[in-house]
Amino acid sequence: MNSSASTKERILTAAEALFAQRGFEGASLRQLTAAAGVNLAAVNYHFGSKDHLVEQVFKRRLDQLNARRLAALKQISGLPETTLEDVLSAFIRPALDLSHDGGGGLFMRVLARAFAEHDDSLRKFLSENYGHVMRQFTNEFARLLPGLSKEELYWRIDLVTGALTHAMSGFGIIQRKSDVSEVTHREQTAEHLIRFAASGLRAP
Repeated sequence: MNSSASTKERILTAAEALFAQRGFEGASLRQLTAAAGVNLAAVNYHFGSKDHLVEQVFKRRLDQLNARRLAALKQISGLPETTLEDVLSAFIRPALDLSHDGGGGLFMRVLARAFAEHDDSLRKFLSENYGHVMRQFTNEFARLLPGLSKEELYWRIDLVTGALTHAMSGFGIIQRKSDVSEVTHREQTAEHLIRFAASGLRAP
């Protein structure tokens, strides 16, 4: 990794940690430069503004996550034998993998912050850049759940997404036991969440 890329990565990593801890408004550029070991000029050079930095923190994680989701969905989309659990697996498992991959757990807290702080500009950025992913999943859910109205389906998908975000953030009361590996715990989480979500989506 060259020096410029290394500096940019350090800034993104420090920003992710600060946003998770202090929120977007609470994290100052002075705190960021101190945490990343860079000067303000480096932040401006690589990102131009704090808003753009926030967007790039999301882009670094979500590009990879959604590529994995879409690759998994492509394997099953439109097939007559595809089940609701298959689609939920394509949606849920890549996200749980991310939450246990390096700083993924921190990122999920950043994502939770984004919704809690009602940041309209960030929501617009996420919708414009990643809305197509949700639309593809929604279309597949709609194909498998023809009895649900569009409004009811949106409600249920929104609640499933909320449950997933909660599971990924690590804030839940069920924590990994010391004698259970990360891989096993992640698989248990995926299985429980897929069953829970499938039941909720199928409910009358």
